[in-house]
Amino acid sequence: MTYQINETHDPNLRSWVESANDPDADFPIQNLPFVNFQIAGLNQTRIGVAIGDQILDLTSCGIVGLFSGEIACFAWEDPPHTLDNFCRWSQPHHRHSLRQQISALLNADNEEIAHDKRLQSSILVPLSMAEISLPFQIGDYTDFYCNIHHATNVGKMFRPDNPLLPNYKHIPIGYHGRASSIVASGTEIRRPCGQTAGEDNQPSFGPSKLLDYELEVGMFVGQGNDLGQPVSIGTAEEHIFGLCLVNDWSARDIQRWEYQPLGPFLAKSFATTISPWVVTLEALTPFRVPAVERTADDPKPLPYLSSPENETHGGIDLQLEVLLRSAQMREQNRPPYKLSRSNFKEMYWTFAQMLTHHASNGCNLRTGDLIASGTVSGPEKEARGCLLELTWRGTEPISLPTGEQRTFLQDGDEVIIRGYCEREGFRRIGFGECHGIVLPALPQSLRA
Repeated sequence: MTYQINETHDPNLRSWVESANDPDADFPIQNLPFVNFQIAGLNQTRIGVAIGDQILDLTSCGIVGLFSGEIACFAWEDPPHTLDNFCRWSQPHHRHSLRQQISALLNADNEEIAHDKRLQSSILVPLSMAEISLPFQIGDYTDFYCNIHHATNVGKMFRPDNPLLPNYKHIPIGYHGRASSIVASGTEIRRPCGQTAGEDNQPSFGPSKLLDYELEVGMFVGQGNDLGQPVSIGTAEEHIFGLCLVNDWSARDIQRWEYQPLGPFLAKSFATTISPWVVTLEALTPFRVPAVERTADDPKPLPYLSSPENETHGGIDLQLEVLLRSAQMREQNRPPYKLSRSNFKEMYWTFAQMLTHHASNGCNLRTGDLIASGTVSGPEKEARGCLLELTWRGTEPISLPTGEQRTFLQDGDEVIIRGYCEREGFRRIGFGECHGIVLPALPQSLRA
């Protein structure tokens, strides 16, 4: 299903939720990202949509009868009300209809609701009163390695004469991550311990000294595919419910010792942070761009990974930035320091190609599965998506406004990832924040 620009993308739309009309708001009426949340004090998960500084409680909207047609048939009154259940029930046309109905409901021209403060209070929850949780019950997590600038930079550090391996331009490279350690933005991250080795290859066990972040974008599977049934490149995006921001924390010293011959393991599985807001592909329609244009020397994707639609609209013009705030900066009430800025349109492989390749062997993807892009870097130094690249393996330290220097993350550092789409003639669409503070490793005496 290819979404078209429609009335829900109209930049002139305004909401009766006044905070959504701020030009710098992440969540205007043109966005409508989904979220799972609980109302403080009530032990019940509900489906919501962010609008300005509020959450529209879709569960309450459904119960009081604000939806029509097939959307009204969803079992809003039967808990649990989760995105998992909605995605299993819905088809792409249901999601399109729900977006249109939510847009009309929140429209400032909807005078019936705009002037009914009692009804508004029954369907709106201030963000400050909501307990935000992971958007899905994530059963599986796959992390790709699909940004050629990142892959080339890392390859140059370890294989200067052969930075890209022969398969890179033919196949989306990925590995299976650990779903149980995916956490929502704001969760503190404990510095991991593990085996590391020096130049003499003699291992020792202790806290990672080379802790890093990775700037990534994630996609959530809406409806999966049956075991043994591949997904075609032409229908791949029908299986994508929406996108989020991802920080795939990495312990570079642990990874360096363990990754051969099978790849990442404990260096990655200790934590992955995601933003809780799921921005739908339909909201991103105005920001679709062609997939990365390959050079004349690059091989063309094999037929199962190629389609005219993917070539012309497979990319997303999504601005990404990483900021760091040290403990000292917080104590001095300093704003976070911007480390880098890159753009998701630089991806060598698109999300449609990643999903298609993932399912090409008959692997069954399921509702709520998270698929991450891999580190998003650009061709310039200031667009590198991790400290490994920015400091070139620790040889080029970064200076913070306090005079502190960083090659890798220190205890107390807060990493903040932001994302937004901008285009003339359309409203800015934000992704919120994905952030976490690094805690010291547990002392050996406290380890269970």
